[in-house]
Amino acid sequence: MMMKLNFSFHLVTISPWPIIISFSLMNLILNLTFFFHSYNFNNLFYSMILLFISFIQWNRDIIRESTFLGLHLLNIINSLKISMIMFIISELFFFISFFWTYFHNFLSPNIEIGNNWPPKNITKFNPFDVPLLNTIILISSGMSITWSHHSLLNLNKSISKKNLILTIFLGLYFTLLQIFEYYSSSFTLMDSIYGSIFFMATGFHGFHIIIGTIFLMTSIFRLTINHFSYYHHFLFEASSWYWHFVDIIWLFLYLFIYWWNF
Repeated sequence: MMMKLNFSFHLVTISPWPIIISFSLMNLILNLTFFFHSYNFNNLFYSMILLFISFIQWNRDIIRESTFLGLHLLNIINSLKISMIMFIISELFFFISFFWTYFHNFLSPNIEIGNNWPPKNITKFNPFDVPLLNTIILISSGMSITWSHHSLLNLNKSISKKNLILTIFLGLYFTLLQIFEYYSSSFTLMDSIYGSIFFMATGFHGFHIIIGTIFLMTSIFRLTINHFSYYHHFLFEASSWYWHFVDIIWLFLYLFIYWWNF
């Protein structure tokens, strides 16, 4: 007599999206490199569109598996949580490399930049101007998304939606202020090691803010069409973790790059 075993895991259906997204990411990195040399934005834009469309299609299939087919049981959710934690840790080490480079040049500036930090003819931003406003915005957004998550856990979807919309608005406002700051900068990406570190660190953080805002927009859409419940809302939870992560990274950026040695 054959014994039938029941597992809480499911076999993932054959999908073309992982390999398509892999090639799309490679294409995006190559076109980003070409953009830095030739400033041709067309190919970079097409690469971003292709990646975005592929990402939407893959997430559509995952939503079907989790929400409509009910295949994401407790063990699957726990595995996704561990994966998200590992992803955030990898992002943390990504930003640690920027801070390491900054501290190396800040604590021991070499002769090529005049033994000064920041180098001569580099006018730093006033940390009590736009950077401070952006800090207040991100701290406020962290409070609003926490309130939104707490409201969802307590079956108050109306308050959860309002706070999630507020968080998205604050994220977009932060991005606009960051763009304004870049346009008003007295130095560029190619102005010594300081310009490179500043724009790479704050630019990649801004890119993470945009990604986090897209996650939150997806969450508000799924919350509106009742895909989430108080016990099944992993996308919302993962978006919240990611948003708190970029909040904390910004606090370190503000402290070390903007405020320290002002």
